[in-house]
Amino acid sequence: MKSSLKFAVTFSLLAGMLFLGACAKKKVVAKTPPPPPPAAPTATLTASQPSIEKGQSVTLSWNTENASEINIDGLGTVAASGSQQVSPADSTTYHLMAKGAGGSAEASARVTVTAPPAPVAQAGPSIQELFAQNVKDIYFDYDKYDIRSSDQSIAEADAKFLAEHPDLKVVIEGHCDERGSEEYNLALGDNRANATKQLLDKLGITSDRLKVISYGKEKPFCTDNTDACYQMNRRAHFAIAE
Repeated sequence: MKSSLKFAVTFSLLAGMLFLGACAKKKVVAKTPPPPPPAAPTATLTASQPSIEKGQSVTLSWNTENASEINIDGLGTVAASGSQQVSPADSTTYHLMAKGAGGSAEASARVTVTAPPAPVAQAGPSIQELFAQNVKDIYFDYDKYDIRSSDQSIAEADAKFLAEHPDLKVVIEGHCDERGSEEYNLALGDNRANATKQLLDKLGITSDRLKVISYGKEKPFCTDNTDACYQMNRRAHFAIAE
């Protein structure tokens, strides 16, 4: 009986030691976490100008990350980042597609192409400017009112311009230098204006388009007491009738 009890106790002690030894030798194995998923691609695409005139150029700039394949419509395959000048003929939306192990990303840039403004037609000279450029005064000798032969060609050029502008009506002003009385110079100025009117009438400009007035010496063009100044004041001057 004692022998059996002793054996049972000894067996239990041995079993416990074996169990504890087995527990002490068992290793804890750490689990390896799964690798992170690939990063998703990112993409940007911009145009240096949103709107250009036809014939002008614009610069496209782009940047991508985490992409192995990048394509832009109209440009084809491109580097991960860069820029390129383009000259679209019409309004265009440029589309970028970036693909990688983590998926894909897109970006776009719109360039509006407008027609260049029509050239502005420059206004030609006014009738007043043309009149001043083409209708020249007739000059007279001292105390005379007959048309000098040297001024005949001037009168013909005046008549030609007036014939080309039939709607124009003209005032012929008779002027004199300061010598002589007011009454005398008013009469002389009137004779000079009428002599000029008669010549233009002979050259085809009807008298209903021509009005005469004499200023005598009242409105001089030059006020110096010189022969050259006196000559400037002895004239038939033309003005557009209002």
